[in-house]
Amino acid sequence: MTVSKLFLKQADHLVGRIIASLLPVPPHHDVPSRPQSVLIIRPGGIGDAVHLVPVVRALRQCFPELTIDILAERRNAGIFALCPGIRSVRCYDIPSEFCDALRRRYDVVIDTEQWHRLSAVMARIVRAETKIGFASNNRRRLLTHPVSYNQDVYEADSFRRLLAPLGCDGEGEVVAPFLAVAGRDAEVADRLLAALGGRPFVAFFPGASIVERRWGGDRFAELASRLRKRIEVVVVGGAVDRQDAAVIERSDVLNFAGITNLAETAAVLARSSLLVSGDSGILHIAVGLGVPTVSLFGPGREQKWAPRGKDHIVINKHLSCSPCTTFGYTPKCPIDARCMAEITVDEVEDAVLTLLARGKCDAHQ
Repeated sequence: MTVSKLFLKQADHLVGRIIASLLPVPPHHDVPSRPQSVLIIRPGGIGDAVHLVPVVRALRQCFPELTIDILAERRNAGIFALCPGIRSVRCYDIPSEFCDALRRRYDVVIDTEQWHRLSAVMARIVRAETKIGFASNNRRRLLTHPVSYNQDVYEADSFRRLLAPLGCDGEGEVVAPFLAVAGRDAEVADRLLAALGGRPFVAFFPGASIVERRWGGDRFAELASRLRKRIEVVVVGGAVDRQDAAVIERSDVLNFAGITNLAETAAVLARSSLLVSGDSGILHIAVGLGVPTVSLFGPGREQKWAPRGKDHIVINKHLSCSPCTTFGYTPKCPIDARCMAEITVDEVEDAVLTLLARGKCDAHQ
């Protein structure tokens, strides 16, 4: 967990509850029938931001003239560059940008945070008469239109429920692709992938936000050695993933970990035949790009976060102690994340070969 993320969680625990209890309840107003401006607040990681993009697109379809601003944080703001139709993206953990958002007036503010209260505090002080968000604790008293939240509902479906007060039809399956790669990022990906000479490849992401969700560089390396007999392998990730990526690189694969930014990583994924990943933001980006995936689940809630559809295979040992993550918090595992360790290389290889054999993966070349 990053220092900034840890600080925000501690601040919410120590201060958020108190402020949420002390601020006055906002006066109730009727929801505007044709809102002209909306601010969407999205704290948290990359995966949450990806699952929010279909809501942004649905809002645009319901209200074509709507101006949409995003108030995110630095670690997830890059996702919204993959979503056309947004006027601006600001980060609340950059003071000048947070203050700029507070100076503006909106018809509606939608707080998409599921549990922590500080984002509801932000929604309360933003100049907007309609304040929509999840009623998962005393944060509900800061909203004019609280919406119920269920830990066992697919996250994209939960986000779409936030549109109900606006009378916007957000029902139905989320259809991928719903993320779009910019031309300049596609060009960077093409240059990096030129060494493959146009040959198809499988992408690996060995990282995760917490150690309990990591499958391990050694297992990925063994999988790469086996797959290299059939198809190329490319490793993606950030600087924090370099150690595992270096282990995998010994299997004669391309290693882009720490080389590409988030948008460029998305462009590489868009060229891949499929992605192998644990429960991670990169996994959700691949899904949003319409890329088939093999995902490895353990501590995380499969029902809430796992990809859906026939182009995605989820491997989960379903131990009695998993999932153990609740509202984004995963306790330290006393048995060394056995739920991930028991996933074998054979299982993952079989899943990859199954997807490749279906023939649809070639569509991404």
